Amino acid sequence: MKPVVVKMNQTSGKVRPPAKKPAGSPARKVRPAAGVAPADLSFPVIAMAASVGGLEALSVILGGLPAGFPAAIAIVMHLSPDHKSILAEILSRRTALMVRQAHTGDVLSPSCVFVAPPNRHLSVGPGGRLKLSSAEAKKVHYARPSAEPLFASVAAIYGRSAVAVVLTGGDGDGSFGVRIIKDHGGKVIAQDRPTSLDFSMPQTSIQTGEVDFILPLEEIAPKLVDLVRPGRRSAAATRHPRNSKSSSAVRVLPK
Repeated sequence: MKPVVVKMNQTSGKVRPPAKKPAGSPARKVRPAAGVAPADLSFPVIAMAASVGGLEALSVILGGLPAGFPAAIAIVMHLSPDHKSILAEILSRRTALMVRQAHTGDVLSPSCVFVAPPNRHLSVGPGGRLKLSSAEAKKVHYARPSAEPLFASVAAIYGRSAVAVVLTGGDGDGSFGVRIIKDHGGKVIAQDRPTSLDFSMPQTSIQTGEVDFILPLEEIAPKLVDLVRPGRRSAAATRHPRNSKSSSAVRVLPK
């Protein structure tokens, strides 16, 4: 599976979606950089993105996951760059999982949650190692950190073992990344309108047609537990990436 690069317009800073491969194109394995161990694909990786109302949403989801949750979690939330973030500390008091602020060189592992710091994009590289951008990196959807680099990199490394979760927030962050997740065979969850403080982020992802589940906030954690069950994952791995989405899984949005 070829790593995907999120391209930005040099003048506007906006993300351009990657060109789609023709249907039936064979998947290609990701080759790790020289001297870097390949990522451990024995566990899934969940990439979450949130903005306005994100603290409550993340608290509910992480609080609903059991100790020993068999997946790694990476979180991007739009935060003020002018203040030190205590998001990881707050979330750690609301979940049985280990939560810490991400640093370059950290390695994803099950039952661990890594939170992007303010003013840094977060991405995942070979070996499951995290990487933070500089504070001067271009903003994406007016945000730094943005969901797009995280979703794209998780898709490229973890393929069918990747799950994207788009939560309450403004603008359209994550809308290109969910397409990349689906192109690589992963799953996508979006928070529903009634439980979102700002529905813009989930809505733009839903409008791509690539969202598998549109769920109220309190149903997201149980769905994640279901998606990462070993038996469920083994069955999903036998399907072709572009045929893995069931049309019956997506709810019709209320008008």
